[in-house]
Amino acid sequence: MHPLLQRLRGFEFPTTDYAIFGSGPLLVRGWIDEVGDLDLIAREPVLSRAREVGEVLYLENHDVEVIGIDGDAITVFTSWAYADGDIAELIDTAELIDGFPCVLLEHVIAYKLIADRPKDRAHLAVIQARRSAQ
Repeated sequence: MHPLLQRLRGFEFPTTDYAIFGSGPLLVRGWIDEVGDLDLIAREPVLSRAREVGEVLYLENHDVEVIGIDGDAITVFTSWAYADGDIAELIDTAELIDGFPCVLLEHVIAYKLIADRPKDRAHLAVIQARRSAQ
């Protein structure tokens, strides 16, 4: 298991109150081997616990408050600007994979299409290849 996922598991956050977003759902599935950090969307009580172990930061370019844990290796978002639906809906519809709640792939795809960085294009190709192989 990837060290970031081991670290996340150690917090014992309730799986009903957060979900892994960004590239994390691909990491959890074993479709990619590395991520720069692990992005979570969360609501209480995960937010309170994250504030206890992390540092609250304001990302001006995204107009959002985040909590950075372990030098921002795990970033907990209170909102997600690139996604359809609100945080509660994204968390409530997350799928549990190996004990980790992950936002649905359709939301990951939508985010990666908007972000459109080189890594996002590579990840979209991975998703397409994996879905085609199933």
